[in-house]
Amino acid sequence: MQRLKTRAQFQAVLAGATVARTAHFALHRCALAAQSDATPLFETQDVWLGAMVPKRWARRAVTRNAIKRQIYQVSAASEAFLPPAAHVVRLRSAFDRKEFVSASSDKLKAAVRAELQQLLERAAAARA
Repeated sequence: MQRLKTRAQFQAVLAGATVARTAHFALHRCALAAQSDATPLFETQDVWLGAMVPKRWARRAVTRNAIKRQIYQVSAASEAFLPPAAHVVRLRSAFDRKEFVSASSDKLKAAVRAELQQLLERAAAARA
């Protein structure tokens, strides 16, 4: 699994289709087309993944980093279900701070992990 690194890569994927949504996350996908540019956005035909966790929805850096780590771990575990394309998992709403008081608790990580697994299952079902 390759990671998206440049702004152009993220913009290309976000311009693509939204293939799955949950209460807090959206999964965007962009096919890896053969580009005629001298510098293609995606060098290999592989699964590419990026994580977007805006400060608007996760104020503390600890929370943003914890959510990103969960995104990459869950996606790596279910890489076999993802097609060779570029994907971006985007946080689209905040987790309730009254329910998840700590910025990086095991309860928050478990909730994020469960919702990400649900998101990837929906994406796999939409693909079939």
